Amino acid sequence: MTDASETAIIAPEKIEAPQRSNFSKGLRRLLRHPSGQVGGVVILFLVLCTIGGQAILPYDPLDIDPIKRLRPPSAEHWFGTDELGRDLFSRILYGSRYTLMIGLVSTSIAAAGGIVLGLLAGGGGKLADMVIMRFVDVLLAFPYILLLLAVIAILGPSLWTAMIAVGVGGIPGYARLVRGEVLALREAEYVEAMRALGGGHLRILFGTILPNILSPLVIFASFTIPLTVLAAAALSFLGLGAQPPLPEWGSMLVDARTFLRTAWWVVAAPGVAIFISILGMNLFGNALRDVLDPKGQR
Repeated sequence: MTDASETAIIAPEKIEAPQRSNFSKGLRRLLRHPSGQVGGVVILFLVLCTIGGQAILPYDPLDIDPIKRLRPPSAEHWFGTDELGRDLFSRILYGSRYTLMIGLVSTSIAAAGGIVLGLLAGGGGKLADMVIMRFVDVLLAFPYILLLLAVIAILGPSLWTAMIAVGVGGIPGYARLVRGEVLALREAEYVEAMRALGGGHLRILFGTILPNILSPLVIFASFTIPLTVLAAAALSFLGLGAQPPLPEWGSMLVDARTFLRTAWWVVAAPGVAIFISILGMNLFGNALRDVLDPKGQR
């Protein structure tokens, strides 16, 4: 039987509160950042429009009604109607899914190609580095718009072609960024430890180095997504991207440019939508940089 005096001496152990993960801390800082709040609202709106689909649309974005042609904004049609009588508010909401898709698909293509080339160039030998980086230099030597036009000339004008072209044009930036990060980290202690444990070359590159350079990659991607959206909209404006009657905002500007003086709302609706979406993405990217950049946290 345990002595009463011994029982009195025993005190409950101090229970430490569980520490928040780095992800939750970063998320809290991001939500408290003014730019992150404004940009997050814009991006969340685009996502909700994409998820909601036609359930949230007051009218069919492709429904033509010549009787209501070029009507100004009103209680019935908040943004007015276009030259074919289609409701602009419905077309703007429906077209937001293409904006989000363009940013994600084009950036994914650029990031995937650039990461692979950058890892192989920075972690390979001198020959691999020279061959890959000379290829990247050739891509950089092409004027950006000329490179996009070359890809479109091969594949033909369409929304998917525009996304592929913009993605290919973004590969050099990711490749140079990843190569520089790999060169800076390949002699780090944890890389040497993995090498001493018998880790293979590709395992070290993709399993050890790549996870440790995700922060600069995420920051870089947050700034390139708005640029891809703007580039795809420019291609659609030139008639080389999304084709009518697809309600993509750049394509809508093509059809509306002839009515700039007579029906300003036809131009203003897609133009303001592009402006607000790109502004929101840039603000969110600024907040993400401040949260993930170690220098910005000091």
